[in-house]
Amino acid sequence: METENNKKEYVIDATGKRLGRIATEAASVLIGKDSPDFAKNMIADVTVKIENASKMDILESKKKDTYQSYSGYPGGLRSETLDHLGNRLGYAEVLRRTISGMLPKNKLRKPTLHNLVISE
Repeated sequence: METENNKKEYVIDATGKRLGRIATEAASVLIGKDSPDFAKNMIADVTVKIENASKMDILESKKKDTYQSYSGYPGGLRSETLDHLGNRLGYAEVLRRTISGMLPKNKLRKPTLHNLVISE
């Protein structure tokens, strides 16, 4: 018995676009809101590819924003600016974290993020 892979591919070019605009477009497609067979409990049959992530337009004021993460241990609150995070891990990781924050906070978030491919 043969199974068909009917995954659609959605390509976004990030050159000159703002971070939030790219992230909302990608999150909406990953959730499956644009497909006629949308269901909250199913992962959409789509792969989102974002190209040229390092060429996206980020304002200077946004580069100074601090992002915090908490390890769960006393004294485990870590702060980092967007500019430092982009230089350390790359702007693809900044975009991935932004899109992750826009997805529903349930057990489908991690498998949904596997359908996201970002290239610098």
